[in-house]
Amino acid sequence: MLRPAVLAGAVLAASVCLIAPSYAQIVIPTNRNALVQQNELQQLQNRLQRQQYQQQQQLYRELDRQSAPKPRPDVPVYGNTCRMESVGNIISRVCR
Repeated sequence: MLRPAVLAGAVLAASVCLIAPSYAQIVIPTNRNALVQQNELQQLQNRLQRQQYQQQQQLYRELDRQSAPKPRPDVPVYGNTCRMESVGNIISRVCR
């Protein structure tokens, strides 16, 4: 049976192992120009992706317009059972 202190130490060690890799990914740029250029490159890539997405959506809309219209379903229409009602000077039609 493990003591609580040993168990707590094992849990702490496991949590540090899970957190530690995220610290390894942090990069501190030594050249500010490189960071600025990286940001500009990211902005250009984002702009290009937006333009490509918009062009693709426009192409999809064009293809949708070209497709043949679907025929309307043949739904039977039953005659309305309507009656005329007069209330004062107003005559209205009530249908069920």
